[in-house]
Amino acid sequence: MKQHRLAAAVALVGLVLAGCDSQTSVELKTPAQKASYGIGLNMGKSLAQEGMDDLDSKAVAQGIEDAVGKKEQKLKDEELVEAFAALQKRAEERLAKMSEESAAAGKKFLEENGKKAGVTTTASGLQYEVVQKADGAQPKPTDVVTVHYTGKLTNGTVFDSSVERGSPIDLPVSGVIPGWVEGLQLMHVGEKYKLYIPSELAYGAQSPSPAIPANSVLVFDLELLAIKDPAKQDAAK
Repeated sequence: MKQHRLAAAVALVGLVLAGCDSQTSVELKTPAQKASYGIGLNMGKSLAQEGMDDLDSKAVAQGIEDAVGKKEQKLKDEELVEAFAALQKRAEERLAKMSEESAAAGKKFLEENGKKAGVTTTASGLQYEVVQKADGAQPKPTDVVTVHYTGKLTNGTVFDSSVERGSPIDLPVSGVIPGWVEGLQLMHVGEKYKLYIPSELAYGAQSPSPAIPANSVLVFDLELLAIKDPAKQDAAK
């Protein structure tokens, strides 16, 4: 995270915190007030995820007051740069630790899960379980398929679901994470699988979302609804 982004986030959170000494001191009536609260809320959540839970709201408020009032700043720029660097280093160390813990937990989960009845482990490390069998066609890497899915972490937390949205999605078999590419080609149209995807076949250390920690094993309930007809796809273009 860049230092100027951290500074901006801290300032925005502080702007909210400065007025929140009591539940009645802040009005949330106008669109501007509500938007201000939303900005602070989102920034606060972001900072909390990065371990910034010991920020001094009074110090943040003082910084805002000095800047708005064009007062002399109480710390030199060099001191601020050093402080931001320390926070950034701490956040990076925390994320690295979480990443290591997630990788170890994922490895243990897959070792235990692979021993369960009905779970098959492929050469790549992908694990799958056939929930509902069918005799439909199997997709090829070049196909576009229609699927319903629910994606979870190993603790059961749902991070994405077409089922909850009530709308299946079309996607190219070769254009998704490796665990899906392999899993989809094992399936027949009409089947439901449960995929247990090692992090190296998912997003690895590069988390696409705060909802998915780095090095996470992902669990998908996946239903293959159809293989799109290439002729109809071409005609629709």
